[in-house]
Amino acid sequence: MKKILFNYLLSNYLMTIFKVTLIAYSFGLILNLFEEIEFFKNINSSLFMPVALTALYIPSLIIKLLHFIILIASMWFLLKLRNTKDLLTLKVFGYSNLKIFLILATTSFILGWIILFALNPVTSAMMKYYEKTKSEYSRDIDHLVTINKNGLWIKENTTKGQRIITADETRDKILKNVTVFNLDNNYALIEKISSETADITDNQWSLNKVTISTFDKGLVTEESLENYTIQSKYDFKKITSLFRNFETMSFIELILDYKDLQNKGYNKTYLDQNLNSMLAMPFFLFLMTGLASILTMNTLKRSNNFTFIIAGLVACVVIYYFNNLSLALGQTNRISLSLAAWMPVLVVTLFSSIGILQINEK
Repeated sequence: MKKILFNYLLSNYLMTIFKVTLIAYSFGLILNLFEEIEFFKNINSSLFMPVALTALYIPSLIIKLLHFIILIASMWFLLKLRNTKDLLTLKVFGYSNLKIFLILATTSFILGWIILFALNPVTSAMMKYYEKTKSEYSRDIDHLVTINKNGLWIKENTTKGQRIITADETRDKILKNVTVFNLDNNYALIEKISSETADITDNQWSLNKVTISTFDKGLVTEESLENYTIQSKYDFKKITSLFRNFETMSFIELILDYKDLQNKGYNKTYLDQNLNSMLAMPFFLFLMTGLASILTMNTLKRSNNFTFIIAGLVACVVIYYFNNLSLALGQTNRISLSLAAWMPVLVVTLFSSIGILQINEK
């Protein structure tokens, strides 16, 4: 009998999570579709393109909102148990509030790891294709920044034509082995600047140990300088901001290619933040189930679900803003970004541990 009840709890809880996820996906599909249509309204593309890109984008968004989905799904399921008297039946057969909580919370915890290892690589690949496709239709395509196995590459327009910048390594605010190609409007090379390092703290790049080669009517002249300055549209802050979209990186990729990503120029601090945020997700899902249990399992009496819906929404808003506050503290160096990723988990743990003990006594 206990096995039947366990299977009942597990299957119905997973079905509730699926239903809430489907609802969230539908809302996300509708809302994001308007944004994609706005983007493509003056671009010659098929009508299918906004729909296809929206379908690629939403799964990654669902993973970001998964802790809220788990909170709402857990409250929905537990309210249904209580209002149909199934919770009382479970208690008769030896299922305490704590045992029910542990079954549901452990399911959420395991689901989090399954998503990280199985689903996250798929959504990351979808986001890569999404970003690549959007960039192909972007009107700002003349200004590009990319990091690949060959280092950092920048293309930007200048008053005289175009400029292409390459660097082997990016270390904090310093580029190493920098080469700048200045081209005219016909894409003819007019100047090549080679430098050992470049300080990109601001838009005035400071180059050190510089060699300038000038090309004029077949003649090449070279000049060596200790220091040289160029004006760029990009600085350190703007470049790193372009590579904080870690949705294109999977959990497995972050673990296996961590050193390689640093060598490509990705900021170590933000890599650590994203890795810790992913590691914290299964624990956050566990705690969201605990929070739902505290809100709904304090009594066996039937009650108006509207009150609990409001309580759930308020909890989502509070957690959302606290999570943003924690990240803001990390980004302003008040605390480490790794700690910022775990701070919401620690706070919810302290709150939930007290509540779980109270509901176990009822």
